[in-house]
Amino acid sequence: MTSGVGPRGGSPAHRFYSVVVFVVLASLDNVAIGLVPPLYGPISESFDVPVSALGLVTALSFLVSAVASVAWAYVGDRTNRKPLLVAGTLLWAAGTAGSAFAGGLGAGYAGFVVAQIVAAIGLGAVGSVGFSVVTDLISPRRRGLVMSFWGLSQGIGTLAGTLVAGLLGSVDWRRPFLVLTVVGLAATAAYLFTYDIRRGASQPELAGVLSAGGDYDYRIGRADLPKIVGRRSNVWLILQGLTAQAAFGSLVWLPVLFQQRALDQGYSTPTAIVVGSVFATLFQLGGVFSIVGGLVGDALQRRTPRGRAVVASVGILAAVPFYVVLFFVPMRIDVPDGAGGGAVTAAVLRSVVSEPTVGLSFLAAVLALALTSANSPNWFALIADVNPPEHRGTVYSLGNLVNGVGRAAGNGLVGVVFGMLRGAFPPPLNYAVGLAAFQLFFVPTGIMYWLASRTTPRDISDVHHLLTDRAARGEPTATDRSAEGAPDR
Repeated sequence: MTSGVGPRGGSPAHRFYSVVVFVVLASLDNVAIGLVPPLYGPISESFDVPVSALGLVTALSFLVSAVASVAWAYVGDRTNRKPLLVAGTLLWAAGTAGSAFAGGLGAGYAGFVVAQIVAAIGLGAVGSVGFSVVTDLISPRRRGLVMSFWGLSQGIGTLAGTLVAGLLGSVDWRRPFLVLTVVGLAATAAYLFTYDIRRGASQPELAGVLSAGGDYDYRIGRADLPKIVGRRSNVWLILQGLTAQAAFGSLVWLPVLFQQRALDQGYSTPTAIVVGSVFATLFQLGGVFSIVGGLVGDALQRRTPRGRAVVASVGILAAVPFYVVLFFVPMRIDVPDGAGGGAVTAAVLRSVVSEPTVGLSFLAAVLALALTSANSPNWFALIADVNPPEHRGTVYSLGNLVNGVGRAAGNGLVGVVFGMLRGAFPPPLNYAVGLAAFQLFFVPTGIMYWLASRTTPRDISDVHHLLTDRAARGEPTATDRSAEGAPDR
């Protein structure tokens, strides 16, 4: 710890402005993630490549973003985080613009792939470094609730990407990429006026030191990496992402399932694209119940340090049957073929109450997404609970790396599975069977959360004692001690 000149942090209005801008940026980054899958058809036709080639691009993007996030996070845990976030946002904006111009510049499919990779590298910064910043805004008592809003903003961004792609890209697939680029640049300019959030500011153990003008100077070093892996809770929280994201990664094909159902019922391709995007967006609204998952996690965590992990475990396992119902309920689609996006969207919304098969599908989707959404806020909160401030970005990025591998596998392999199933199950049934099979990956995820619930009490207690000791001692920084090879405690 070192002493500063006094408390810093900006006025309440400045803090509120900073939080709003930050959440908007996090949401926009996820809009970029959701743009491509609903437009697989027109993009593949534009570049004269099979749809599966676009699925592989999305899978590669997930993987690149996850690998890049490790480097971004490690640097962010050692240095000023704000410039890294600005640089990452500018990178994904450049990649998004390049994706739109790839065809026009003659770069073709290869240029599109390169642009998507550039965007993915930028996205890695926003996720990992951003997580570290957000955890410094939230007290442990309310982490589940507030992290549910953080996660929800990202989920809304992904849904918005799906919807924007369908509405703006049904005629020209490049249009949503260009619109998002302009909005992203404007949001980045607004972010330049936010204040720098102090590391460790949310920890009650450090409140006295920070309010007196001190700083939390501990920074991650290479000697800390074995300690991170040595925390058993980190192992389970990181590994669960491999199977969880294999299932979640397959769900990016949800718009395609509904597109195929519309095509199977005789609708034209432009109308089917809008139908697929609107249905997929509507059916993922259950994600808003992540707020409930965060609240329940907070409440149970106050009763037992196993609380958050138990909530995530139960939610994940209970959701599987509802996903299966969603994929197999036969839906009767009734929309005006060839009409504009607004008319088709209105018809889809009416069908939720007027068409029983759509209503049943909507109910199954809401329940499935509501249950699995308990995973996100409690995972975020647990990463912060079991790690000191200078480790959180790096641990998150390691989890994100494993998530990226699982998501890439789920997104890429499910496309291959659809093709293999096509001989036995004609579209759209091959999509339903493939998606249902991939939801079985949630079973080992739920088991790993249960195992994490048995190790989190000790790890949370260790972090509390570590920060309490640091607040009471005037010692060298963690970076200094790592260089000397001395232990934290």
